Amino acid sequence: MSVDNECKLMFLELKARRNYRFIIFKIEGKLQQVIVQKLGQLDETYNHFTTSLPDNECHYAVYDFNFTTNENCQKGKIFFNALSPDTLRTRSKMVYASSKDRFKRELNGIQVELQATDPREMSIDIVKSCAI
Repeated sequence: MSVDNECKLMFLELKARRNYRFIIFKIEGKLQQVIVQKLGQLDETYNHFTTSLPDNECHYAVYDFNFTTNENCQKGKIFFNALSPDTLRTRSKMVYASSKDRFKRELNGIQVELQATDPREMSIDIVKSCAI
């Protein structure tokens, strides 16, 4: 499994310059390569992110989550999301599961990881609880 250079470049843009709110990645089967599927603009919310996730597909995604701490400080954390719906074929889920750690190593700067088999396992309440 290889990682397209655009994945690394777009992640660096999100991490260093905060040019994007989120990035959704997919494994292109014919190329056996992780590629960028969608870029979320800065004005897009977490709801935009979750509705942008492809239905009934495995994917990886990063989300730049900004929040206010109990001490009233503005903070941000970069979340890595791996979603493998239970309804998919085992082969599809295995391809994503076996590639996840290698892909994540390419994205230096991930602060929190979420794994889910259902989009509800990535709710905003779960993200908030992981951020603080």
